[in-house]
Amino acid sequence: MSQIRWATFDCFGTLVDWRHGIATGAELLFPGQGDRVLERYNRHEFEVQRESPSMRYRAVLAEALRRATAELGLPLRPDDASVLGTGIPYWPVFPGVAAALTELRESGWRLALLTNCDRDIIGETQRRLDVPIDAVVTAEDVGAYKPAHHHFSRFAESFGANRDNWVHVAQSYFHDMVPASELNIPRVWINRMAEADDPAIADAVLPDLDGLASTVERVHAAR
Repeated sequence: MSQIRWATFDCFGTLVDWRHGIATGAELLFPGQGDRVLERYNRHEFEVQRESPSMRYRAVLAEALRRATAELGLPLRPDDASVLGTGIPYWPVFPGVAAALTELRESGWRLALLTNCDRDIIGETQRRLDVPIDAVVTAEDVGAYKPAHHHFSRFAESFGANRDNWVHVAQSYFHDMVPASELNIPRVWINRMAEADDPAIADAVLPDLDGLASTVERVHAAR
């Protein structure tokens, strides 16, 4: 088991365009308001997850949307709160994802997802990645949401992963880079939004997945 090399990924925001999915879902209900709803939604999702760490992600999506639309004064019908959970299997994968994951696999890395969602959601989403995934740990599995350490601990315990055979790749500084740093897991920050957080927390920073395989190899070699 110790000879297996693992590259783990956050899914939504890193591989799948989470922002597009939220904004587009909101646009279906409130044309022209998608970006405003997304901005408010971002403020509320973590609050809901922190308050109810065992809540299923579909319920988190609905509750965060309720809070976001209420804050904006938008009239959300009760039945419409499920729009994000209904649409999530159709959220688009970022360009270059399949190529980057394929290159990693061909370089001998196994791939895993550590995701803040439910088992059924990630199962529906995986079909869009077009690359086999070797393992998945969900919030439903561990009863918690990142940045709590539960996903990382479960993965380490289940697959014998440690800093000698593991690199974590993710877009979210708060949900992934911070806990991976706290646990001393080698990590690559995919800073898609050109955020101003301190890049020194990561072992490498990329704007997207171009060059990911060589970057993961370099981070692994430097551990």
